[in-house]
Amino acid sequence: MEVVKRIWKRNWIGYLFLTPWLIGLIGLTAIPMMTSLYLSFTSYDMFTSPDWIGAQNYLEMFQDRKWIASVKVTSIYVFLGVPLQLSFALAIALLLNKGIKGLKVYRAVYYVPSLFGGSVAIAILWRQIFGGEGLINNLLAYLGLQGMNWISSPDTALYTLIVLTIWQFGAPMVIFLAGLQQIPVDLYEAARIDGAGRFKQFVRITLPMLSPIILFNLIMQIISAFQAFTPAYIVSGGTGGPLNSTLFYTLYLYQNGFTQFQMGYASAMAWILLVTIGIVTALVFATSKKWVFYQG
Repeated sequence: MEVVKRIWKRNWIGYLFLTPWLIGLIGLTAIPMMTSLYLSFTSYDMFTSPDWIGAQNYLEMFQDRKWIASVKVTSIYVFLGVPLQLSFALAIALLLNKGIKGLKVYRAVYYVPSLFGGSVAIAILWRQIFGGEGLINNLLAYLGLQGMNWISSPDTALYTLIVLTIWQFGAPMVIFLAGLQQIPVDLYEAARIDGAGRFKQFVRITLPMLSPIILFNLIMQIISAFQAFTPAYIVSGGTGGPLNSTLFYTLYLYQNGFTQFQMGYASAMAWILLVTIGIVTALVFATSKKWVFYQG
């Protein structure tokens, strides 16, 4: 106890400055999370008192066809969209790293989609672009090809949203570019002297030296993709259609919690999502020991 008092006397000013953050952590994060955990074991409609039902919400999920469909849709979106987005971001970063004139302008222009890509306005624009009389079909008609209503077809609706997430490559691209500029030029010069071509330089120098950046971008984009909501909500009109082809996990969670007022079930879904993100993140970190190179 005496040790605690001494620590408090030495650091009380620091704790005072931390007070706003602690209030936010407890009031806006910890308490809501614990409340959500409790509600996930109850039947709660926001108008009556919660009724404790144990693990019934969690058991019902695995028999809920729409829940299974949302898991499938989200998995495709994450595990297809994130690698494609990062690959495209890295390709653009490599082009911008060639020392072209007006680099700052290009970097700003390419970053713009990441600023607005998750907005309602862009989602509405995307719906117009891929609609029956949208820009894509007009271009196809100009080339003499037959178009279709991309967002109304269950075979293509999800992939229009994947294209949208690829288009939002600006944030990882800027981080990749910063990482590329930190790689010593001497390594490339030595490789050229030894007869290594550009592809071998990319595989043996660029990727290993950039691997910590790749890991960071991969983790951040996976977390973001699992929580994607706005594009699917706007493009599908909040239904997740057609035929549940754009029923993202977060969209189905929203439908249960704020449309059907099944807040207990929605809370259980939220905790499953949290655990899933944690497991996927842990797996990525576990495998990173085999492919991430740290210069130190």
